[in-house]
Amino acid sequence: MAPETPPNGFRTFVIIWLSQSVSVLGSALTFFATTIWLTQTLYPKPEQKPELAAALAAMTLCFALPSVFGAPLAGAWADRHDRKRTMLVCDTISGGLSLIYTLLLISGGLQLWMVLVLNAGFATAGVFHGAAFDTSYAMLVPEAQLPRANGMMQTIWSLSGILSPAFAATIIALPALARQGQMIDSLRSALAGLQDGTPLATGLDAVTFFFAAGTLLFLHVPSPQRTDLGAPGGKPQKSIWADIAEGARYIRRRPSMLWLLGTFSVANFTASPIGVFQPLLIKFNLVADWTARGSTFEQSLALLASVAAVGGVVGGVFISVWGGLKHGRIYGVLLPMIVSGIAEVFFGLSGLVYFSAAMAFIFDAMTPILNAHSQAIWQKQTPRELQGRVFAVRRVIAQFTFPLSTALAGLAGGLFNPGLVVAVLGAILVVFCVVQLFNPYLRRVEDKAWLDEQAGDGPIPVLPDAALPLTGSVEPDEAPAHGG
Repeated sequence: MAPETPPNGFRTFVIIWLSQSVSVLGSALTFFATTIWLTQTLYPKPEQKPELAAALAAMTLCFALPSVFGAPLAGAWADRHDRKRTMLVCDTISGGLSLIYTLLLISGGLQLWMVLVLNAGFATAGVFHGAAFDTSYAMLVPEAQLPRANGMMQTIWSLSGILSPAFAATIIALPALARQGQMIDSLRSALAGLQDGTPLATGLDAVTFFFAAGTLLFLHVPSPQRTDLGAPGGKPQKSIWADIAEGARYIRRRPSMLWLLGTFSVANFTASPIGVFQPLLIKFNLVADWTARGSTFEQSLALLASVAAVGGVVGGVFISVWGGLKHGRIYGVLLPMIVSGIAEVFFGLSGLVYFSAAMAFIFDAMTPILNAHSQAIWQKQTPRELQGRVFAVRRVIAQFTFPLSTALAGLAGGLFNPGLVVAVLGAILVVFCVVQLFNPYLRRVEDKAWLDEQAGDGPIPVLPDAALPLTGSVEPDEAPAHGG
């Protein structure tokens, strides 16, 4: 029987969700503003395509490496320490880093290596915050509402993608507008001295982090009580490294869960380079189309980012309202992956901005759906007191291909047509996921008795294919209410 959640647990989750939404929007502003700074200020010339691709990849890598390979330590930490305090400290650290970023921009001393160091700092704080928050869902939200809560969190990331491009573009343009006299005197004198509005975006990001930290001060976020750490004399019996090994053991003994993670490893390998390739596609592959329309690079980048984010919101709202599959959730993972892979193929082959935006919409709409179903599988199958350790190792296995493919994208983006590379990656994802539809290990990943059999010493019975339906039954979620 699942442990009970606090009476007001879902309300607490919603309050944290709202405050973190503001913080996510602030971080999206910083990311979008930094991408424009790299593309239009640091490496603006066409002949600088290899340098730009390398810089975009390096920026992503400095965020990805701590996020992926720091996850086991962060997860073990989340299972040992107060999760609310961990989130509060991480939000405060991130706010301080944003302030440093802002001061460097205002002083005119920001260099690429500084951006990389700051990104690594944001990622390190973020991975500890994420481990504490992700493992708090099941402590606050009743099991029946977990898919809905997961969908709400997926929606946050997509909604920030809708608002941040236009908001960031507006903020970046404010100093230029001030120099043109298009503001009241008090604002004009304050902004005219800035080269662009990037410091305003990063400064606002700092405010949102501090707001999220302040909100946590007034909330109760329970942490599971572990009984395996205490020892006579008050010294812990188990080291934090033993915790990490325990999380790895839990997954290794369950091949079905390993197959699920392997599927996400392939998906992350094929999808992760899009963050590097999208600015390159707009600047080189789509330039004839947006130039003919009288548009600019910034406007086209904002268009694709915003439309993609709208797709993410649509997918997130859909899964939040629907609640997701109650059985056969693996098909809620694989089928959206196939659709997103097809959209990725057409996205790479497109020469039209609007068609590319439509494919980006479809691609991002599938992400919350597949992530919410995957998260629900893991939350249901993993004991709550083990979730920090297991989820952390899970992240490493599912996402280790993210930095690998990002590094390769930085090389391939400068040497080849980025659109063709994207199309090939999408095709790989489609073929792989179609094959996985017939994988008996994946198709029974929700069978708890099957997983327990896998983790034991006895033989694993294999049911005939007739007993393994290819469609999951859908049940309405009566209660109102992230991957690998």
